[in-house]
Amino acid sequence: MADRTSRLGVRKKEKTPETKVNEEKDKEKAKEKAVKNPDKHSKTQENTPEPQKTDEKKTNGESEGAAGAAANNSEDNGEFQPIELPPFEIVTGERMSPFYFKFQFRNVEYSSGRNKTFLCFRVDSAGGSVEPLKGYMEDEHATAHAEEAFFQQVLPNPSMEYDVTWYVSSSPCAACAVKLANILQQRKKLRLSVFCSRLFEWEEPEIVEGLKALVQAGCKLRMMKPIDFLHVWEMYVEQEGETFTPWEDCQENYEYYVEKLTDILK
Repeated sequence: MADRTSRLGVRKKEKTPETKVNEEKDKEKAKEKAVKNPDKHSKTQENTPEPQKTDEKKTNGESEGAAGAAANNSEDNGEFQPIELPPFEIVTGERMSPFYFKFQFRNVEYSSGRNKTFLCFRVDSAGGSVEPLKGYMEDEHATAHAEEAFFQQVLPNPSMEYDVTWYVSSSPCAACAVKLANILQQRKKLRLSVFCSRLFEWEEPEIVEGLKALVQAGCKLRMMKPIDFLHVWEMYVEQEGETFTPWEDCQENYEYYVEKLTDILK
């Protein structure tokens, strides 16, 4: 107890009159500063969270930028949302362009880039009492092929007697060959002659069987000679003042395909 009293006594003795005066002056200065800058402390408190907002904006900006970059990268990588293809369409007309004819009908062995069928047709009625029907078709988006679409759009009536002649850029696929064979079996008054520029995948067993079935059903299946190409040019191509001379290897390729077709139909 004496110890505590002595300590308090010592502290009281240290506060001299000069010390008190100095303390009062310090208090007055502090009050004057508070009066001159009353909002300084509050502004400091208000401004303190701002760096956090900036950080938030920066973070959000970074995430948005990352999302945009990811979207751009997905487009660069070819990852797009699925799109719906146009509906299946059969293009028809009286004459095709010279470019299509020269490219699609060329009787080359390997038909790279020729991924659709061009079909030129002539329909003669029995007795020749009606003007022949002529035109061409080309298929798109393989929902159905030009061979099948011909009987849906050009010649839908099964009861009449017709002589039909086709000049096609490629022989029918296996599925079309079977469908054509069935049509010929059902339509006894229909006679079909098909002249092909090329044989489509003629080494495939199902193609061989399909072409055999087509011929057995009564179709006359032939390869196009150089004179047939000239006939198609004159009757089914917009010549635009051009003349057509068969390709240098046209006869040679014709003989090549005739040999292959003969082997198929043995």
